[in-house]
Formats: sequence, C-alpha cells, structure tokens
Amino acid sequence: MKILVVGSGGREHAILWKLKQSPKVEKLYAAPGNGGIADIAECVPIGFMDIEGIVSFAKDKQLDMVMVAPDDPLAIGMVDALEAAGIRAFGPRKNAAIIEASKVFSKELMKKYNIPSAGYESFDDSSKAKEYVKTAKLPLVVKADGLALGKGVLICNTRDEAIQAVEAIMEDKKFGSAGQRIVVEEFMTGPEVSVLAFTDSKTIVPMVSSQDHKRAYDNDQGLNTGGMGTFSPSRVYTEALQKECMETIFKPTLEALNKEGRPFKGIIFFGLMLTPEGPKVVEYNARFGDPETQVVLPRLENDLLEIFDAIIDEKLDTITIKWKQNAAVCVVMASGGYPEDYVKGYEITGLDSVKDKEDIMVFHAGTKKEGGKIVTNGGRVLGVTALAESVDKAREKAYNAISGIHFTNAHFRRDIGIK
Repeated sequence: MKILVVGSGGREHAILWKLKQSPKVEKLYAAPGNGGIADIAECVPIGFMDIEGIVSFAKDKQLDMVMVAPDDPLAIGMVDALEAAGIRAFGPRKNAAIIEASKVFSKELMKKYNIPSAGYESFDDSSKAKEYVKTAKLPLVVKADGLALGKGVLICNTRDEAIQAVEAIMEDKKFGSAGQRIVVEEFMTGPEVSVLAFTDSKTIVPMVSSQDHKRAYDNDQGLNTGGMGTFSPSRVYTEALQKECMETIFKPTLEALNKEGRPFKGIIFFGLMLTPEGPKVVEYNARFGDPETQVVLPRLENDLLEIFDAIIDEKLDTITIKWKQNAAVCVVMASGGYPEDYVKGYEITGLDSVKDKEDIMVFHAGTKKEGGKIVTNGGRVLGVTALAESVDKAREKAYNAISGIHFTNAHFRRDIGIK
C-alpha cells in the first residue's frame, strides 16, 4: 500500500516509524515531513493545511490511504474533502473533530451527557468574562475556545491574573481567532493521565496510559508548551480506574457523539484528571497526542496499518490489540527560549550515537536536512524515547542517550518520568 501521513512533527515521525514495520506498506510519503522523517518516507513540499494540494497529490499518486495526523487540518475538514474525492482517509470528519476544535462545544457536550468534567462558564464578550472572574472561586483556568498549539490554557491564582488572561486571549488576540470565545473553568486537583483510544464510532479500545509534562521547566515551572516529555504507563492509572473511565467517560463520549450525529472514527485523546471526586475530563483531542504517541506506539505489538484499516471499515471489534509489558520515556529536546522566541538553523550532532539501537528511538519534531546535515527548525526539536522494563530504567536510558546528542542552546527538562 502507498500511504501519505499529513504533518511534520514528532508524532508523525512515530506514526510513520510504526507504519514502516507493516509488511503491507509499499511506499510512505509525508507532507511536509521533516529531517528525520526523510529517512523513512518521501517528504513532499505540501503544507499540512493545503487541502487542495493533499487531495491532488493523493489522486496523482493513486494513494491507498491518507492519514491526517494534526488537529488543524482535521478541524477544517481535510478528511471530508479526501473522502469526497474518493480517497481512503484516516481521521475524524470535521463535525466530529469539533470535540477538540471547540472547547465550548466539548464542555456543552459533557454537561448534556453527564460526562464528569470541571464546572465552567463560556463567554464571547470580554467585559462579561472579566465581571465573572471578579467573583468566581479561585484558582481559575481560562481557556481559548479554539486550537492554540496546546498553549491556550492559562491557570490563574489571583483575580488580576484571571483578568489579564481574559484580556490576553480575547482582546490582545494572543492565540488569534482561537480566542474569540473562552471557557472559564473551576481548577481541578489531582494527578493527570493521558489515555489515547482507537475508535471506529461503534467500538472504543483504549491504548496504554501515559503522562505528559506540559510546563517548560523542571518541577512544572514556566509556561505551558506543546509537551516537554512523557512516559508510559502512568504510575497512578490502575486497572480499576480504567474500568471506571470506560463506563463513565470513554463509552459515554462515543455514545454522545453518535447521538449528536457526529460519529467519530480515528483517535480520541482523553486528557484526564484523577480528582478526589473521581476521574474527570480535562480536555479532548481528536488525534494522536504529541509527545504521547512517541511512548505509546513503541509499546504496540500490532500492525498499526491493520488497525487503521479496521477503523475505516468499522471493524475494530475484529482485532485484538496487544501491548508490550514494558515502559517508555520520551524526553523532548527543545530550542532555547521555547515556547517563546528561539533561533533555528543550529546543526544537530551525535544522532549516530543512538542509531540502530532497538531500545532507543529519536523522533524528529522541528528538524530539516540542509547541506547533508540535520539542523534545528522548530521549538521542539527531538523526542528521545527509550524502552525498558520499568519507567525508572527507561528514564535512565533516555537521559543517557541525550548526553550524546548536541545542538546550540538545547533545552530539556531533567525530571521527565519522576512524577
């Protein structure tokens, strides 16, 4: 089969790395891909938001499948356009991807169908939002309604911080059009867990758990990022909790979307918080998480392509999904200054030091090939993933691997996997 994966980050590198292991794969393409992806797939210079370009390329190359990985093209209907052109596509349609594209929609859905989540109010008027936060119980969480690269969530401990957050999102347009509406939520406490799930709209199969580290610096300090590292499995997510989440969150979400006429086929990401009152939804994503994918897919025993085919054909119940009984840790090496200003174009050295190691994978996020060298080309540059029999041992391997990889102003957290 000839397959195109849309996207250019570490998540897409991990997906392509796993697809390449399938005996059914004849040729892999990535649009636009990156410096590391170029070693396993043909990178084509088409932007991941270019629906017309992607559809045209898929037709021209007579592709057997297009896998749309990032949130933005899903939100604008790339899967719908591919299907309308008769192209086999993996990912939710626009009307289902809205569970990530609009936080107001997802909060209203959870409220309507009694899916546990934080209490909230939504606003499309900044003055009304500011009046509300002057009396609401602190701390508060202020969220941009739309997609903001995982950064549109501000935790506010004081009323001044909450007012500044409303102004930054709604008036200063810090996250662009994503901030036309906001959600103001109660602050939940408890450990966070990420659970990705395969679903064909009828059956839902959770993957192994993971835990992301969003803040830029050690001990969860600094600004929110797209994710500075992750590990799998979670240390706190038990089999009993998985069963509870299946009955109170996973199945009810699938059923709610079906009742609303928005059947979801693809990957649902459940961001959960294990509160004193029980598990609650922090957020939904309509695709594989990044960097969660980099620790989950290396633990998958199955052929990923067979799972994708079963989901498209609504036959997920015919597959038994199996996982390796090991652990994985991914540490993100980022450009100094991320998630704010940073410089691109630094040469990356030492990648050969971990080449051909079965238990170490380096997934490229913000890289490109330039004059025979790999150089930095983004905020998050590399995801160094290690496998071992425990999280602690995988953590040790990942940091040992990082010690041999270098680029100017490289920044990474040193506490990934400790939580």
